[in-house]
Amino acid sequence: MTPELIKQALRNVRYPGFSRDIISFGLVKEVRCEAGSTQVDIEVQTKDPAIPEQIFKECHAALDELPDVGEVKINIDIKDAPTGAAEANTGKSSIPGVKRVVAVASGKGGVGKSTVASNLAIALAATGARVGLCDCDLYGPSIAMMFGSHERPSANERDEIIPINAHGLKLMSMGFLLEDRSPVIVRGPMATRYTQQFLRQVEWGELDYLILDLPPGTGDIQLTIVQTVAVDGVVIVTTPQEVALIDARKAVSMFAKVNVPIIGLIENMAWFECDHGTRYPLFGDAGGVREAERLNIPVLAQIPIEVPIREGGDQGKPIALNSIGTSNASLAFHQAAKSVIEAIPA
Repeated sequence: MTPELIKQALRNVRYPGFSRDIISFGLVKEVRCEAGSTQVDIEVQTKDPAIPEQIFKECHAALDELPDVGEVKINIDIKDAPTGAAEANTGKSSIPGVKRVVAVASGKGGVGKSTVASNLAIALAATGARVGLCDCDLYGPSIAMMFGSHERPSANERDEIIPINAHGLKLMSMGFLLEDRSPVIVRGPMATRYTQQFLRQVEWGELDYLILDLPPGTGDIQLTIVQTVAVDGVVIVTTPQEVALIDARKAVSMFAKVNVPIIGLIENMAWFECDHGTRYPLFGDAGGVREAERLNIPVLAQIPIEVPIREGGDQGKPIALNSIGTSNASLAFHQAAKSVIEAIPA
């Protein structure tokens, strides 16, 4: 038996709740094969005791039946995950200079998550906070268009990427690095590497808040982020319809498993209001509000369907830049920003 064969067998052990294995996540730190015994050292960052317990059982299931493996010893070093209340108490962030990291997530695509992330960042900056926005959706980056910038990032003397400045924010997105029609064609490990570079190798400087615009779903990039940086909280975005709420529940469950606090829920596309004042709940009536009550999390805002939201996104001028008195949507985003500040003050 060799360490290489052991690692190959351990590629069948998935991290609980995800499709990716513990080898590709880098959790296996050392494998030692000696006469009559095999020892595997694993390091896991979590506050959920069920996660290392499940990894332990599945590792034994994968290795115990191998020929010539001998006695199998699985050593799991459980590190306290630097997130949530513990992180809030220390006031530290794993990104130098960044006080608070807030993720904006959704279980389903097409619910307006990037629109929410952009406008939430603008609204936070309007309070005087120093804000950065990182587009972690490598395959469908949209922050460059939403902020109207086609500038290409440069690097400093330390080979760190210098973020783009627009509307008072520091921005990073794969959209700044690609031509408009160029797709991102990379497998999971490369996507993980790009994500880590955006978080660790960007000169973010001193920020009160770094907003992470996550891709939809509960896959590799999401887990990479919560294992790479200390996320202080997550904002869940959904529309009122049940098909979106189903996936929103999965997102909430995922972040609960990795001990990232849920700041609250934003119900996007809550209704359309005609000129005569009648509201039409096109995607369902207050489904997000009822779901937040069921999950026992606050509703940060209900965002109506307004043409200026779409126009602002297409023209590079997020609607939260508008005067609050001229737009219900702008007012809702600024109210959501105040709720985020109350939940995790910088």
